[in-house]
Amino acid sequence: MSRLNRRSLLSISLAAPLIGTAAARSVQAEAPAMGASFARHRRFTLGSFEVTTLLAGTTPRENPQGIFGTNVSPEEFAEVSAANFLSTEVSQFFFTPVVVNTGAEVILFDTGLNPDGITGALSAAGYSPDQVDIVVITHMHGDHIGGLSDGATPTFPNARYVTGRAEFDHWDMSGNEGFEGKVRPLAENMTFLDPDQDVVSGITSVAAYGHTPGHMGYHIESDGARLMLFADLANHPVWSLARPDWEVRFDMDKDMAAESRRSVLGMIAADRIPAIGYHMPFPALGFVEAAGDGFRWVPEQGQFMS
Repeated sequence: MSRLNRRSLLSISLAAPLIGTAAARSVQAEAPAMGASFARHRRFTLGSFEVTTLLAGTTPRENPQGIFGTNVSPEEFAEVSAANFLSTEVSQFFFTPVVVNTGAEVILFDTGLNPDGITGALSAAGYSPDQVDIVVITHMHGDHIGGLSDGATPTFPNARYVTGRAEFDHWDMSGNEGFEGKVRPLAENMTFLDPDQDVVSGITSVAAYGHTPGHMGYHIESDGARLMLFADLANHPVWSLARPDWEVRFDMDKDMAAESRRSVLGMIAADRIPAIGYHMPFPALGFVEAAGDGFRWVPEQGQFMS
């Protein structure tokens, strides 16, 4: 049997770390990329309520000035975009329904683009569709009513529905495929609100007309803590919220939409209350600050960790 001398042992001990490093590199090189990922919900408490934002979908849209700032020059749009590190070629859209658990009811605000998106987001947050007691529709664009049903079977079997009276009346008269397929079949189980009326105690409708004729936000208050859901009042933190007079293609009455932005965002800023915007970058939670002739979106920075 051969004997290991001191020099042999030393050479083995020096080589061992190199062998281990090479093996580790080999393992790392073989590990497949997992792709981009994003959390699908964000939960926090508001007084005695529990609030959860849900990522029901996200998608890129090309040519953002075809949507935002349609009344300003390409040069101004490009200058503002560059100052805010934004591409003028593509923008990422987020679709963020909200669950409010009051302790007595589970209330869902808006339903995303389709049933799969909203049920997947609910499941990731620990909810099932049959737990939803009330579905509130802020307005009836397709990305808010799309998850109500698959066109035949309602997604939320135990829910009743709440929406603005003016909003329903508009689509009832003018109609479209989405309204006829998703909303009208649920009308018999629907309650209609005017501004400043309660969904339940602590959740009150707020007029924010212009995006659609009856578009409304909702003010939430529990144990003195407040929150504003402003839905599609402003659909981008820079190209809409920060510049309330920039026109948005999807705003049906552009002058009224701008007026509503100034009014409601002004209230949120003056009262320094947190807010959730349906299309703000997920988790869509933050604050609004008055800035110059417009506003500034301030994303949450750990203020809502409980």
